[in-house]
Formats: sequence, C-alpha cells, structure tokens
Amino acid sequence: MGVGGGKGGDQAGPASQRVAVATLLGVLTFLTKAPIPSPMDKTLVIVQALSLALGHLLLGLWGATFVALVGGALTALWRAPMAPFSIGFALVYGLLVDGLSMALRVRAPGGGVRERRLTAAVTVATAVVGLTSYYATVYVARLLTRNLVMEVAILVGGTLSGLGGGYLAALIWRKALRHLWGR
Repeated sequence: MGVGGGKGGDQAGPASQRVAVATLLGVLTFLTKAPIPSPMDKTLVIVQALSLALGHLLLGLWGATFVALVGGALTALWRAPMAPFSIGFALVYGLLVDGLSMALRVRAPGGGVRERRLTAAVTVATAVVGLTSYYATVYVARLLTRNLVMEVAILVGGTLSGLGGGYLAALIWRKALRHLWGR
C-alpha cells in the first residue's frame, strides 16, 4: 500500500489523511483565487480546476466537493459580502466535477485515469459554473453590471482553464500520484 492506504473504490485512507489532502488542495485554490478581484477570478481558474480534479482522483467520490468547500469557505472569509455566492458556487463546482467524473467513469481499471474523460468532465464543470456564477451575480443579484467582454473572457478563459486543469490532473496522476497514492 502506498501513501493513500486505500485500495481502489472510494477508500482513500484514514479520515485525517483525507482532511489533510482536501485542506492542502483547498488552500492552494484559495491562494491562487484570492488576489484576483471578482469577476476576473472566473477567467483564470486552472489551479482550481486542477485541485478539484486531483481531489476527485485522490479522495474518490466527494473528493472534489470536499476540496471545493475548503476553498470556498476560505474565499468566503476573504470576501465576506460575497460569502453565500463563494460557498454556493464552490459547492456546485465540486459536485459537478465529482458527478461528471463518476458519470463519465474517468477511473480506468488498474488505478489509471481516462484522460479525455477527466478533461471533459472538468472542462464542462468549469464552463457551467463560470457562466452560471457570472449570470447570478450580474442578472439575478445585480451586484455587477453586464459586460460583454467579461462574458466572453469567462467563457473562453474558464473553458481553457478547465481544459488545462483536467489535462494536468490526468498527467500528474499518471506520471506520479498513482504510484505514490497506492490506488
């Protein structure tokens, strides 16, 4: 057994290890997202996409959601007026990554990962959450004014970030983490 302690499925080791991994990935997400003002932070989310994908791969079912909640909670503390949006959309993002990863069966037999499926799952989740969160803050809550350039930047930047994050997660898993994690 490797560092992960588990054997396939949703077993990813002791609870303290799951919490530590989710916290590290969530903090990484927060640190790369916090300095960028909203809504610009929705255009460059490659580290967040990578963290959620790795959370799903390392922790199994609900791993991405766990990582997203840690990052969302930290972001909510940083941007208190937007706390409900930060936590809510982080939760949706994590659930989408986990749900799409399970639906597309990104896990391959023998501990491998189907790279294209993982990349597709993370890309779709990223695009959906980016556009939905922008729509909610502009049209529903009316916290920001409409900006066509920003809408295109979120669609293109968010989609490319999801694509890059999903691909990098698959690459990191295949080259290193699969062997270290023991799954």
